[in-house]
Parts: sequence; C-alpha cells; structure tokens
Amino acid sequence: MKKYFYFITIQYLGYRFHGWQKQPDVKTLHLMVDRTLNFILEGKRFKSLSSGRTDAMVSAECAAIELFLFEPIEDLTAFLELFNRNLPQDIRALNIKEVDAEFNIIKNSKIKEYLYLFAHGQKCHPFCAPIMTTILDELDIEIMKQGAKIFEGENYLKTYCYKPTDNGIYTRTILTCELIENNLYTANYFPDQSYILRVRGKGFMRNQIRLMMGTLIDLGKGKLTIKDIQDSLVPDSNIKMNYIAPASGLILNKIDFE
Repeated sequence: MKKYFYFITIQYLGYRFHGWQKQPDVKTLHLMVDRTLNFILEGKRFKSLSSGRTDAMVSAECAAIELFLFEPIEDLTAFLELFNRNLPQDIRALNIKEVDAEFNIIKNSKIKEYLYLFAHGQKCHPFCAPIMTTILDELDIEIMKQGAKIFEGENYLKTYCYKPTDNGIYTRTILTCELIENNLYTANYFPDQSYILRVRGKGFMRNQIRLMMGTLIDLGKGKLTIKDIQDSLVPDSNIKMNYIAPASGLILNKIDFE
C-alpha cells in the first residue's frame, strides 16, 4: 500500500504530563496526540514518530512529529484546524506539510536548542511554576555566566549523563551555552528579573541540560568553583555532579532539520 508522510510541528506545556513517550497507566504527550489523531482520522491506520522525547514536566515551543498514513490528507489547512480543535488545551499544532519517503524525523534532526528559565532570591507567584524554576537562595549570576561558557565546544560529558554506562559516547560538542537575562517570556506575575540558560547542540543525553543547570546553580551558590566544572569535562574525571535541576524550567525551543 502507498504511504503518505506528513511533518507536523507542535508546542506544548509539559507540566501535567509524564513526558512524551507512552507509558503504562500515566498520561503522556504522545498518548494524547495519538488519541486525538485516532479520533479525527476515524480509526484509519496511522503511525506517529517524534524527533525527541522530552521528560516529565518539560515543555516545548516547537517540537515535531512525523505522521505516516495510508490515505492522503486532502486539505491540510482543514486537517490542522480539526487537529487543534480536538487536542487538549495545553497542546497546539503549529503547521503541517507533506514530505517524501526519504525524510526521517530522527535522522534528519540536526540542531536542537533548549532554554532553561529560572529566577532566584525570592518565592515567585505560583503561576510561574509550570515554566520557571525558582531558586530561593541568592545566586551569583555573573560567575554562573562564566561557568556556562565553559561547556561550549567539544568536551567529555559523562558526568552530565543520568546513569551513564561504560560504552556510551560522551565526547560531544555544545555549539552554544550562555546564561542571559530573560526577555522572551513575560507576565505581570513574573519576578522583576529572571534568567535563561540557552543551550544548542546536535544531540543531548538524558537529563544532560538539567545536570548542567544544577551544576551552574551550585556554582552560583558557592558550592562549586569554575575549576570544578573544568575538571568535570575531561575523561576519567572523578567529579560527580548530582544535582538535577527541576524539569519544569526546561523548554525545547526549536529543532533544525535538513
């Protein structure tokens, strides 16, 4: 049977979901997307794949799925409208286009950009909780900015992988790692100042960015030094970074495809 292939970009607030991947007895993003597709396709055969599986409570500005069908979509605009009408309020489809059989959403994914949104020094409004982490301690933001830059380039990142194995590939390149003031997200209940860790790279290991963020938080608290971070990025380092920053501050911002 002839197959038809569609590329769909979506965004979602991950706060009430147990991540992207389907799991028994819990509500996940892939489960809700597939339930909606099954409903609007009226039980016709389909399959959907994602370019990346975000963890529980992680959000996305622009994630992507590939939809495989055995019948063509006659009107893409109407399909997108129907899809959004039936998706939960915290998931939105942005656009859809047809692609050919050569497109592979996993292999064609090249560069991913993540943002980690946080504030410090005071308890924030509860409405911030879904997308912003609040660190109650005062942080030295300037030294955290210096620390973030150390991650740029090619480094050995086994320390920043959750439950690493002995045969993993841990020498990886981070194209951008910078800590900047938040000018992207605003609300009248946000604190006066908040910050974003922006990280770009080809691929990331499980909890890598949250471990990097946790390390920078400990650096800002004075629990670690710049040298500790430098020493953690070389092969056979004995330094262990154990603080995984909360998931709700992490946002998959965009994915670049071939």
